[in-house]
Amino acid sequence: MMAKLLKVVKENKLAVITIDNPPLNVISKQVFRELGETFDALSKDTETVAVLITGEGNIAFAAGADIKEFPSMMGNPNMKDLVKESHAVLTKIEQFPKPTIAVLNGLTLGGGCELALACDLRVAETHVQIGLPEVKLGLFPGAGGTQRLSRLVGNAKAKEIIFTGDPLAAEEAEKIGLVNNVVEQGSGLSEAKILASRMTRHSLQALSRIKKAINEGSEATLEQGLEIETNLFEEIFQTEDVKEGVSAFLDKRKPAFVHR
Repeated sequence: MMAKLLKVVKENKLAVITIDNPPLNVISKQVFRELGETFDALSKDTETVAVLITGEGNIAFAAGADIKEFPSMMGNPNMKDLVKESHAVLTKIEQFPKPTIAVLNGLTLGGGCELALACDLRVAETHVQIGLPEVKLGLFPGAGGTQRLSRLVGNAKAKEIIFTGDPLAAEEAEKIGLVNNVVEQGSGLSEAKILASRMTRHSLQALSRIKKAINEGSEATLEQGLEIETNLFEEIFQTEDVKEGVSAFLDKRKPAFVHR
């Protein structure tokens, strides 16, 4: 039986997923499979309100895909299906109905960058290098990198990053909006937990609809986006959490949300 390459620890409404695939935490087929299984399980876990993903050690968050698996993809008649499998896992993470934060604690390249892009937020330690170097192998990002990066930082900047294949330092990545925050080396996880705690105190019913409204609305016209928001706003008023939130405000107490 193969050893697990993901570790999951739950604490204070958080689930922390750690990629443990030494030495560089590369994103192999097994890692993709375990990510899909883990997010399926966490979507049903009413105790978990937010998820953090990081890499074991301080060298790499995830330094790309497992290049040893590439030769089997050359000339493979099922190549399109293999690509769609990785797309399905990252889309599952992107659409996961709870906030997700990628805690970048080292090299975040190729498939590792694409995984980070599928998360809602990215916290980077000062020594992080982040980028999509696939062009240096005669390739280009094939797990959503061309699409998610351009939506996040704009077409021209995304083209520059992908055309050159050169990684960005953490501070430059923050300037262009590729990462949300840059923190001291070694403090990524603790800082991300503080950030997540500012979310997990709120209603999961509200958080999940905020995520859905932004994700779906950003791919729509303004008129369509407003319709999405209206429908979700109608839904939230039918939940127990909104009753609790309003009652707590009127009673001048902290709300106790049930997260389901």
